[in-house]
Amino acid sequence: MNRATAARISGFTLLFYIVVGMSAMAGLFHGVGRELATIAQNVSAVVLAVTLYVVTRVQAPRLAALGMIFRLAEGSLGAIVAVTGMALSRPNLVAAALFAIGSTCFCWLLLRGRMMPRGLAWLGVVASASLIIGLPLQLAGVLSGTVTQLMWMPMLAFEVPGGVWLMVRGVPPITREPSGYRPFVPARWIVR
Repeated sequence: MNRATAARISGFTLLFYIVVGMSAMAGLFHGVGRELATIAQNVSAVVLAVTLYVVTRVQAPRLAALGMIFRLAEGSLGAIVAVTGMALSRPNLVAAALFAIGSTCFCWLLLRGRMMPRGLAWLGVVASASLIIGLPLQLAGVLSGTVTQLMWMPMLAFEVPGGVWLMVRGVPPITREPSGYRPFVPARWIVR
C-alpha cells in the first residue's frame, strides 16, 4: 500500500470512527446494533494504526511504530472488552489512554512531516497530549462530570478536519528520505 492510498483510507476511517463512536455515545444503537458499533470502532482503530503507520513512517519509523502499537492495543483491548461483555468504564478509559498516546505519536509525525496544515497538526498534538493528562486523572477520580466530556472537544476539532484533509488531499510525496529512514528490504533481495 502506498502513502497516498493509506492517507485516504486513514482519512475515511477516522471520520467513520468518529461517527460510530459518537452515535454509540448518544445512545443511537441498542442491543446488537451497539455491539456492531463497538466492533466497527475497534476494527477502525486497527485500520487507523496500520494506515497511519504507513503514512508517517517516512518521518520517524520507530515513533510511527510506537504509535501503531498503541493504536493496535486500543483496538485489541476494545475487542476484548466487547467479547467478554465487560461494561466497566475502567477498561474503556485505559483504551482511551492508549488511543491518546498513539494519537500523540501520529499527530507529532504529521506535524513534523508537514503532511497537513501546521495549525491543524498542532491542534492534534495538543488535543492528544491533553487527553494523556486528563484520562489518568479521570481514571483516578480527580476529574468527573462535564469536564470529562469537554476534554474530548479539541480532539473532535482536530479529527474531523484532519480526516477530511487526509481523505481529500492525502499527503505530499516524499522529496527526500529523512535521516534514520531505512525501508525494509528482505535479505533474499540483497545481491552479494
